Amino acid sequence: MSTKKSKIEHLIQEYLIDEGILKERSPDPKSELDFGFIFTFPPGPGPNSQKMSVFKPKNKSYLIIAIRTEISKSQINALNSGKENKVFQFFSDLRKFLLIKEVYFRINAKTYRFEIHKQFFPDRDEYISKNSFYEGIQKVYYCFFYASILLSEHCSGKEIPSKTFGPEFDLSLYS
Repeated sequence: MSTKKSKIEHLIQEYLIDEGILKERSPDPKSELDFGFIFTFPPGPGPNSQKMSVFKPKNKSYLIIAIRTEISKSQINALNSGKENKVFQFFSDLRKFLLIKEVYFRINAKTYRFEIHKQFFPDRDEYISKNSFYEGIQKVYYCFFYASILLSEHCSGKEIPSKTFGPEFDLSLYS
C-alpha cells in the first residue's frame, strides 16, 4: 500500500470513522492494494454485525466492498445429510439470487466458501458520495443476510408448504 493517502482513501476512511464502524487497515502482505479497510456492519454491537472490507486494487480505478463467508462444520454436516444434494441446491439458489441482485461473487463449493462484492467507480476527482458508498455496503450486507437465511432453510431439512399462509396472506409488494 502506498504511504501517501489518496483523496479517495482519505474520504472512505472518513466515512467509516464518521459512522463508528472502522476496525483496522486491511493487511496487504503481497502489496496488491492501494489501500483497504476492515469494518463492521451494521453499526453497533449485536449478533448481526459482520466484518466487511473495502479496498482499491493497485492500478485499478474502482473500489470493492466485500464480505466473505465460510460455512460452519455443523451447517456442512446438515447440508451433506440426507439423500438429496443440498450443497449443490444451496449454492445454485444463492447464485441465482446474487445474479438478480447484480453483485459480483465467488463461490467455492468444495471449500464451502463464498464472497459477495460490489464495485464502485469514483469520479475523476476521486469522489464518491457517502450515500452511494453506504448503499453499496447495505446491498452487500443484505445479500449476505439473505444467504444466511437461505443456508438456514437448506440446513433445516424442512419443506415449507405453500399453503401454510392461507389464502388471505398476500406476498405482493403492492395491494
